[in-house]
Amino acid sequence: MFIVPRSSVEPADLPPPIRTSDAGSFARYTFVERLPAILREALEQNDFPDEQRGALHALHSEITHGRVRELHEDAPDKTFWNTVSAPHIGRSWLDVPWYWGEAFFYRRLLEATGYFGTGPGRQVDPFGPKKATELAPDAAPRAVNALLRRLPDEPRERFDMLLHGSLWGNRSDLSYDVARRLGRPTGAPEERANLLVDDSNSLWDLLRTKECSRLALLADNAGTELLMDLALVDYLLCQDLVEEVQVHLKPCPFFVSDAMAEDVWAGLAALEAAGNPARELAQRLRAQLDRNDLRLVSHWHYGTSLFFFQLPEDLHATLAGADLAVVKGDANYRRLLGDAHWPPTTPFERATRYFPTRLAALRTLKAEIIVGLKPGEAEQLCTEDPAWLVNGRRGVVQARL
Repeated sequence: MFIVPRSSVEPADLPPPIRTSDAGSFARYTFVERLPAILREALEQNDFPDEQRGALHALHSEITHGRVRELHEDAPDKTFWNTVSAPHIGRSWLDVPWYWGEAFFYRRLLEATGYFGTGPGRQVDPFGPKKATELAPDAAPRAVNALLRRLPDEPRERFDMLLHGSLWGNRSDLSYDVARRLGRPTGAPEERANLLVDDSNSLWDLLRTKECSRLALLADNAGTELLMDLALVDYLLCQDLVEEVQVHLKPCPFFVSDAMAEDVWAGLAALEAAGNPARELAQRLRAQLDRNDLRLVSHWHYGTSLFFFQLPEDLHATLAGADLAVVKGDANYRRLLGDAHWPPTTPFERATRYFPTRLAALRTLKAEIIVGLKPGEAEQLCTEDPAWLVNGRRGVVQARL
C-alpha cells in the first residue's frame, strides 16, 4: 500500500508536463483563482473548529504567497506523499506540475481538516455540503427523471441518449461550475455538434458482440454525473450487453466533487425520493449491487498524484481483468495522458497504448490537453472560441478498442 510504482511509460517518451508556471494557462488560473476560492468556500460551508480553520487559512496563505511544504501529519500515506513531492518542496505553488500540484493541494486540505486524524474532522467530507446541493430534488434527481422519461424504445437510440447523459454529466463539476452556464445533461441530439471526437459507433458495435462481459467504469464527479453514469450502467446490465460492472471510486474527498462510495449511496437515496422512473432505477441498481452484478471498487491510487501508467500491480491486474474500461471526466483524462503538452493531432491510441485493457474516455473539455484531433482542427477551434479547451462546451468519446 502507498508505494511509488514503476512507470510503464518512459519519461523521455512524454511531452513536457503542464505546469502552473505556464503563462496565461488554465493551470496557472487554477492556482491563482480557483483553489483559493475553493478553500474560502470550504470555510464558509463548514463549521470547523478553530484549529482546522486556522490550518485552512494557513494553507490559503501558502498557496497564494508561500512555498510548498511537506505533509506533516502522521498518516499511512505520509512517506508516499513526501517521496513523490520531494522535487517540488520549497518551490512556489505557481511553479510545479499542474496535476501533482492539484492532487497535493487536496491532500493538504484533508490534512488541515483532520480527515485522517482522530479529532472532530475525522472522515468528515469537507465538500459534503456542496455535494448535497447536487442531490436536491430540483438538481440531479430531476435531471435523471427528465432523461429517463425521454428515452426512446429503439436500443441503439436509447444507448446513445444514456451515453450522452453520462458524457455531458461531466459538466456538473463542483470545482468548476460549467453546468450552471451550459445546463444539465439532457441527452439531446443537438449536443452532437459539440463532440470533437465520437467513437460511439465502435463502442456500440463492441457491446453488441457480447464480448465485453466485464466493464470497469472509472467514475469522476458525484451528483448528476454519477447518477447519469449509473443510468447507463443499469441499461447495459438490463440488456445483457455486459454481465458485470465495477464502478471505481475515490477513497477520500478529492477534487471537490469526485465520487466516493458514500456518494453512490447518497445518490440512490436521492433517486428513491424523486418518484418514478428514478425510484425504479434506484431499486434496480440496489438489486444489481445485491447480486454483485454491480460492484463498488476503490483503491488508494485514485486519491494520489500518480498517472495511469503508474499503476500498482493489484490495480493493474484488476483493470486488465476487465474487457473494457470507461474512463470518465477531465482529471482522469489528464491522468491517462500524463497531464502533458501533447500535440493535439497525436492519435489517442498512441498516447494510451500502455493501458492494460480496451479503453474509452468520456470527457468534457475543462483543461488545456487534447489528443485525437484532425490536422488544423485545433487552430480552427482557437479562432472560433479561444476558450474551447477549458469552458466545458465540447466533449469527446474516444476509444481504443
